[in-house]
Amino acid sequence: MTVTLNAYNVIATRCAAEYLQMHEAIEKGNLIYKIDVFLNSSLFRSWKDSIIVLQTSKSLLPLSEELKLITHCIEAVTSRASVDVSKVDWSYTYNRKKLVEENLTDPSWHGVRTREVPNDWWVEDLCELEIDMYKRVMTAIKNKGIVSNEVIGEALKAYAYGKLPGSGKNVVPQNDVSKFRSILDTIVWLLPQEKGCVSCSFLLKLLKAAISANSAESVKMELVKRIGQQLEEASVSDLLIRACDVGEEEGMTLMYDVNVVKKILEEFTMADKNEIEENGGEIREIRRPGILSEASKLMVAKIVDGYLVEIAKDPNLPLSLFIGISEMVSGFSRPAHDGLYRAIDTYLKEHPGIGKSDRKKICKLMDCKKLSADACMHAVQNERLPLRVVVQVLFFEQVRAAASSGSSTPDLPKAIKDLNSGSYGSSRSATTTNTNTNTDEDWDAVASAEELRALRGELAALRLGNEVVGGGESRSGNSERGAAVSKMKGLIMSRRIFSKIWSNKAGPAVENSGSDSSESLGSTNQDEAKCTPSRRGRHSVS
Repeated sequence: MTVTLNAYNVIATRCAAEYLQMHEAIEKGNLIYKIDVFLNSSLFRSWKDSIIVLQTSKSLLPLSEELKLITHCIEAVTSRASVDVSKVDWSYTYNRKKLVEENLTDPSWHGVRTREVPNDWWVEDLCELEIDMYKRVMTAIKNKGIVSNEVIGEALKAYAYGKLPGSGKNVVPQNDVSKFRSILDTIVWLLPQEKGCVSCSFLLKLLKAAISANSAESVKMELVKRIGQQLEEASVSDLLIRACDVGEEEGMTLMYDVNVVKKILEEFTMADKNEIEENGGEIREIRRPGILSEASKLMVAKIVDGYLVEIAKDPNLPLSLFIGISEMVSGFSRPAHDGLYRAIDTYLKEHPGIGKSDRKKICKLMDCKKLSADACMHAVQNERLPLRVVVQVLFFEQVRAAASSGSSTPDLPKAIKDLNSGSYGSSRSATTTNTNTNTDEDWDAVASAEELRALRGELAALRLGNEVVGGGESRSGNSERGAAVSKMKGLIMSRRIFSKIWSNKAGPAVENSGSDSSESLGSTNQDEAKCTPSRRGRHSVS
């Protein structure tokens, strides 16, 4: 009887020959010797046959391991995968992206196609292996130190997408969770230590899968650490990790896992801290290589702003979590706070029952001076913002308009500084303490529609006034006089605005209060009072 040996039956035949003790000592040229020659001279020299032999050896454990057949197979595979690409002249599977030489628009193509072997040519063929054999092969390839970490990262990514379908969408097969978790944990364990060998988006997909599969805490924290090191590469959609557990506060289920994003941000900010090095009793502060650049901080701040907009739509999101996430990047300098304003506005819209003190807390997160003109116009019309914030926005819009017209920027009045610090009226006499408290609460209250209309009218008049002043400057040619007039008009408009709002808020009860401030928001000169009938009932308030 003739038996034809091939890659599919050679391991089984070898194990059977070992069981029958068909050694050279029994008969020269016995079956064991012939099989070993066939393996070394033929199958182990073939890339795809080596992989097939390795796959078939698993069903014959532990004998195939004792005979070192698996070890020889792994050596054959890793040796082929580690050769220089210029020496690859055998067939392999590669369907993941179009080869360069197949693109006729390639400038290097001169009518003769020369197949260029990609660095990751071996990646797809290894995806056929089961996870235990794949782990051993990848470990051997890494230990050789020939293949770059980027190629190893590509191999792990291809294997994950092939073996963990739907992992990035928190979809875990319920019929085999343990197998899913085993594959995921192995991929994380095999990740190279070098930063950037895999994309941040891929790491976040692994983290989503680890949370869904309830992987070990060490696996999740390893991913959190790696993501934090390259967080500037992430996108808002990547960070939207669906929550699997109940929220800590009030037992309510949150839409997204905000706490894991907080941990990622902590890892990112830790990279910017100094290290303390002790050398011979001398302690000195050193800075690690790869410290966060300002560009990285700016990108992460923008990502966090966009993330806050999305999680603010969750009606169960507690304010403490929203503020906590925002404050983690508050130290990162941002040229504009429009994204943060949008997040705050979204939170106020989705949480209409929020109290005055909480509105005050959340609005303190943004800097009104860093809002764009469009954001300022939206804020002035926003009925969800406290009046305190609306007035601040209006004032800084006036400062911007004054600066753009060429006039000097007016100094920040003491009253506005008091609004910023929340201490307005703190220096008044003891006889008006109750009135001051009520007034401060009014400033933190939501602006009414009538007040917003009044502010918008003043803002329109302010812009028109600045344009007139700017035109007068160009016609007269006297820039110094124009700047002075513009500054004076800006200051008068500022006082008009705050006098009007403050008089509406304070009421007659404030009229008799004393003042120890040298500058009164409601005070104007007599000429202005004569020409402005609407100010006849104004009150002087410090």
